[in-house]
Amino acid sequence: MFSSIFSTGDPKAANFHPVTSAYRPEELYGPLEPEDLQWTCAGGFVSETQTFYQFTEEGLLIMLQVIHASVGVWYPTVQFVVHVYDPKTKERVWSSTNVSNFSATGGKEDKRSCKAKEFTVVHSDAGGSESYTITAQPAKDLQVSVVVTRAADAPGWKLGKGPKGGRSFFGRDPDSPDGYVVHRFWPRTHTSGHIVYKGKAISVDGSGMLVHAIQGMRPNLVACRWNFAHFQSEALGGTSAIMMELTTTRAHGPEGMGSGNVKVNIGSIVVGGKLVAVTGETHLPRVPEKTTERPVVSRATHLEPQKDPETEYQVPTKIEFSWRGPAIVDGAQEVSASLTTDVGTPQAPIGLIQKVDFLGEIPSAIKGVVSYVAGVKPYIYQWANPAKLTLRAKGLLPDGQEEVVVDGWLNNEATFICEP
Repeated sequence: MFSSIFSTGDPKAANFHPVTSAYRPEELYGPLEPEDLQWTCAGGFVSETQTFYQFTEEGLLIMLQVIHASVGVWYPTVQFVVHVYDPKTKERVWSSTNVSNFSATGGKEDKRSCKAKEFTVVHSDAGGSESYTITAQPAKDLQVSVVVTRAADAPGWKLGKGPKGGRSFFGRDPDSPDGYVVHRFWPRTHTSGHIVYKGKAISVDGSGMLVHAIQGMRPNLVACRWNFAHFQSEALGGTSAIMMELTTTRAHGPEGMGSGNVKVNIGSIVVGGKLVAVTGETHLPRVPEKTTERPVVSRATHLEPQKDPETEYQVPTKIEFSWRGPAIVDGAQEVSASLTTDVGTPQAPIGLIQKVDFLGEIPSAIKGVVSYVAGVKPYIYQWANPAKLTLRAKGLLPDGQEEVVVDGWLNNEATFICEP
């Protein structure tokens, strides 16, 4: 690990290899293989998460998450997180529990399921329907009984096919990397069941997404910024637009140490319950972002930033999310989508769920590794708001329309780990 730091080779050789530069536009869609959703439970400095997001039709946001964090030779820490947020009443249910006796189940050949004393997450693909059944009692006053089913015509995806699909590599040699990061998605899911909190049953029936992510390196070395967007709507027979973006630290870039702040953005669009486009874009520092000259656009743009006196970061007051790429279904050549969300100012936020002090939430072992690094002060801003997604997909929209505006709900996050 970290062989590139001590290498005597070309100091200007690339030490970051983004997945978004590894595939042509027509190769961006990589179907998930069964092993892609299996738990690796790797040692070293590796964090692995499986996160289920869903919105009810009324806008209730539910998040269920399993976190497996390894730090060197210490025994891994595993957490089970439950988060329910009502954007209308601002009421929240929040539980983060360190669990015991964790294991990835399903036998040697299939570890897509996992369990602990406090929960079980069971994967099934019987009868041609792929789903997860989540059962948990992380606290005496909290029970979870939820089934998450992948939409039949919205297959799981990663960026690019094959074993390297989805992976961005850190270090000079991508075949022997210092670290990596990978995301795999179910872009549209249907959720049923209940969460019972203090004796009250909360229905979770709705639509959402799944992301299984692995950071194979210390989080403060992987990125200085993250952006995430998750839009869901029942319009047009089921519409979703999701996005994940990281910005590398200055240490990792196209010309070695000091050439970083590379943006890697991946996303997808679902229309009519079908996955119609997968997008991926690399943005190099000091290169203007021009949408007209690129066949694929996938980006999150912070607008009108203001300094938050609490965190000292320049945070957006509005964020624009943009997707464009070749259609992966018959009937259309290109699909694009865009939305702009107003998240307000630090003094008067709009739809802010919480401002998370990252070091206050992560396992203590990782906290000790990250917090000693000078300049690292990670915060996660989380929002949920009604949103309007503008879709352009000639040949896929009803009545021959070329553009429609879809009403739905947006959950988005902006993470600041350190200054760029």
